[in-house]
Amino acid sequence: MVYRTITAEIKEGAVGLITLNRPDRKNAISVEMRKALSDLLRGWNEDPGIGVVIFTGAGDTFSAGFDLSEFKNPSLLAEIFETSARYHRDLWYFPKPTLAAINGPALAGGFDFVKLCDLRICSPRALFGHPEIKFGIPPLITPLRWIVGEGMARDLCFTGRRIDANEAYRIGLVSEVVGEDRLLPRALEIAKTMLEAPAAALRQGKEFMINCQSRDFESSFSMEHDVVFREFLLKGTPAGDRKAKS
Repeated sequence: MVYRTITAEIKEGAVGLITLNRPDRKNAISVEMRKALSDLLRGWNEDPGIGVVIFTGAGDTFSAGFDLSEFKNPSLLAEIFETSARYHRDLWYFPKPTLAAINGPALAGGFDFVKLCDLRICSPRALFGHPEIKFGIPPLITPLRWIVGEGMARDLCFTGRRIDANEAYRIGLVSEVVGEDRLLPRALEIAKTMLEAPAAALRQGKEFMINCQSRDFESSFSMEHDVVFREFLLKGTPAGDRKAKS
């Protein structure tokens, strides 16, 4: 399917590349873009030809956030809410590893987008921040606290201050800062490294990461250790052939 607000490519080695493609609007995330992302991710959910998904932005920005012009249209409000609720969940619960190759500013809803990916690398031009707090909109703190810790998450969400690529690396928001010309090649290298593992192991590992966030040690250990040992070592079946029981 052809989309107007995103582009999708399948790279060699089962890597899906999704580019937010509204460069004239700083890749503002519109209702149409959210629908396209949800549709594509759901289509790639069970596609054996896709093992890892990379996200990036067209032009000089990853995403400046939601398309605020749509909020001025009362007839769109219900659709804005519904598409936002769906697309965030589709991204978070996508069962395969995701990597954000952040080529420029990722602000407000764009910052939320990259926080919901599993890995993040960026170019020196990247900026991150939650300016929406200044307009009365509290940001999503929970995914951020999982990545950078409680104190720094509160700092960024309450102040709305912007941080550059170097500070993002220092606090662990991104794992690498690479030159602009190396950003996508490096993202593809990381994706291919992940794909050296069996698809079933990646899928079950992602399931653990999603389902064990709020569990205590014993319940998470029983999933991440006991289930894997029973299924993989004792029964000799690849991890992930059956869903882990919660």
